[in-house]
Amino acid sequence: MGKYRLISSSEIYTMKKSKAYPKSFSHIGITVPNITAAVKFYSEVMGWYVIMEPSKVKKEKETAIGQMCIDVFGEDWETFEIAHLATSDGIGIELFSFPHGVKEAPEFNPFNTGLFHFCIQDPNIEDLIAQIVSYGGKQRMPIREYYPNDKPYKMCYVEDPFGIVFEIYTHSYELTYSSGAYTK
Repeated sequence: MGKYRLISSSEIYTMKKSKAYPKSFSHIGITVPNITAAVKFYSEVMGWYVIMEPSKVKKEKETAIGQMCIDVFGEDWETFEIAHLATSDGIGIELFSFPHGVKEAPEFNPFNTGLFHFCIQDPNIEDLIAQIVSYGGKQRMPIREYYPNDKPYKMCYVEDPFGIVFEIYTHSYELTYSSGAYTK
């Protein structure tokens, strides 16, 4: 019994406070040139649920949402369109379209600091890529296998019709990398 000791409430507080836990992913915001076309693409090709149809937001300070938008976007805007979609696992996709924003996607440059892609998962990668291309998107590389002749884990980078680059996996992130993707 001499191996145990009582710990103080301040020690418990310190342990709880310093213990990091994995945070969940809520949503991603994507700016697109045409909100109607983007909702059509992402709902028809990706199968994402349309949670809120496209709607117009006007700059105003009378509502909480209006003030939040001013806090986020600053004062240099009057209106924008927004739509909310969700993936099969509940991750939100916020689509934004600003009438005076640049309509071309920036040049793809993964070497600059910042977000350069997101990844979705579909076991039928070939058919999904064909659908993306049929809607005006692009396949940026050949489909690659992480473990050729061992496991059927595949990936590919694509581009939506608006120039937004993303990746497709056939299997979950943790399955792909827990199998030693960089060690074989």
